[in-house]
Amino acid sequence: MEEKTYAMPRIGDKAPEFKAVTTQGDINFPGDYKGSWVILFSHPADFTPVCTSEFMTFASMEKKFNEANCKLVGLSVDGLYSHIAWLRTIKEKIEYKGMKNVEVTFPLIEDITMEVAKTYGMLQPGESSTKAVRAVFFIDPKGIIRTIIYYPLSLGRNFDELYRVLIGLQTADAFGVALPADWRPGDDVIVPTAGSCGVAKSRMEGKEDMKCYDWFFCTKKLDKEKVLGTILKK
Repeated sequence: MEEKTYAMPRIGDKAPEFKAVTTQGDINFPGDYKGSWVILFSHPADFTPVCTSEFMTFASMEKKFNEANCKLVGLSVDGLYSHIAWLRTIKEKIEYKGMKNVEVTFPLIEDITMEVAKTYGMLQPGESSTKAVRAVFFIDPKGIIRTIIYYPLSLGRNFDELYRVLIGLQTADAFGVALPADWRPGDDVIVPTAGSCGVAKSRMEGKEDMKCYDWFFCTKKLDKEKVLGTILKK
């Protein structure tokens, strides 16, 4: 029998569809999340220390992500009963960095066939052929993949960065701007590059409300309150 091949999803692609059993019931992905941003992320295995620290952190930040119109969906190649037992252990026994009694309420996908993990390129044979790496997919309300981040088995994710990426993507969409290195809400943003000689000249002569380092590189202020007031829903 010919082995099935999988194309790696790319930024700008429609998120591959699948149906799955999860710790929160069956889901139809991404259709069930239409209108919301989604972070779909994989982890190597239940009852492992790095994954435990990550799930506790994600669960502790879930409200913060939800306020930015973003749902969390986890995945590993373990079975449903293993997932349930592990999440119960986290809530009842684990205290880490001031986090305790942490209840994971977002869905954790059972993927014992590895079908979803393979479809999303979460299995990296050079790292492990039986465990998903720490993949993160940011999917927008229209079901389009907007950012992909991969971490190896040994390195836990930076959750401040995951939240920054989410807010950054929404800011770029809402205000039609680009964001410079290390941008955070309240920092200056980059305006689109001048599309004509006249616009470039006008900018360099200081006739527009922005700071230009050269004709192709101009920034403007965008208040933190305006950014967060547009994005966050409390």
